[in-house]
Amino acid sequence: MPLNPIAQRMIDDSKASGRPNAHLLPVATARANFEDTFGALDKPEIHSTREVTIPTQDGESIRGRLYLPSGAEGLPLTVYYHGGGWLLGSIDSHDVTTRLLATASGSAVLSVDYRRGPDYRFPTAVNDAIDALEWARTKGNLPVDVTRVAVAGDSAGGNLAAAVAIDVRDQALPALAHQLLVYPVTTCDLSKGFDPEYDGIMLERDELQWHQDNYLPGADWASDHRVAVLDAKHEGLVGATVVLAECDPIRPQGELYAQALRDAGVPVEVFQSEGLIHGFFGLNQVFPSASEAMEFAGDRLRTAFSGVAGE
Repeated sequence: MPLNPIAQRMIDDSKASGRPNAHLLPVATARANFEDTFGALDKPEIHSTREVTIPTQDGESIRGRLYLPSGAEGLPLTVYYHGGGWLLGSIDSHDVTTRLLATASGSAVLSVDYRRGPDYRFPTAVNDAIDALEWARTKGNLPVDVTRVAVAGDSAGGNLAAAVAIDVRDQALPALAHQLLVYPVTTCDLSKGFDPEYDGIMLERDELQWHQDNYLPGADWASDHRVAVLDAKHEGLVGATVVLAECDPIRPQGELYAQALRDAGVPVEVFQSEGLIHGFFGLNQVFPSASEAMEFAGDRLRTAFSGVAGE
């Protein structure tokens, strides 16, 4: 299927602007551009939000934002990790996405502002993601049902969500209800995790390497299963939803991960948005067809939560 015409115009306008791609800019400039792009979106209404502070295992703290789609008591909770290649993005850049997901799923959403490279190298982001889940379930005193908790994330955030799900299993912690992985990064091996047909469509191969180089302490860390989740053990993981974009150069990473989960006996469903590009999730204002993926993700979370007994 051809590239969505709105996406094609975006790509054409970007090339015509002459603005260098993120990996050709200082990280600070790339971050500012990322925030400006997503900050221009209109914010959907939601019942309420709450700023929170999450302590980390190394004695520091990170920001979080809780989204409540209603005033009902005992809502389930989805802990969300934003995308941006472990370098860019924030709870602010993904404010629209998390608002929409809270409404679609009927769950509270805790968006986590984990620390990013190159200021904080791997595995800091993974540890922050794990700490946020543990805090939410045991110490946060959030107005939610902590017996019904899912993890979710997009791109690098999907990588973190998958890593957290693996940690929950390995540490024999209380089971999660679900994992929602939106065009997730699952491997650092671009020889199998990159579709050259879509090189330059929102993401470039060199850009992905730039993200890795600024996130990992060294190339030898690329095989660590906390980042290369595709090569981890998958048996016993919680059920998953994988959302993909057809015209995404890292689509193979999500496809490979979904198949690895199936091979390990993990229930998984895949939703692929035809003609859409990496980063589309939550951009309903830009791509009307993006609402289908959000509705699917919300329905999958609702179903997962309904299968877990509440308090």
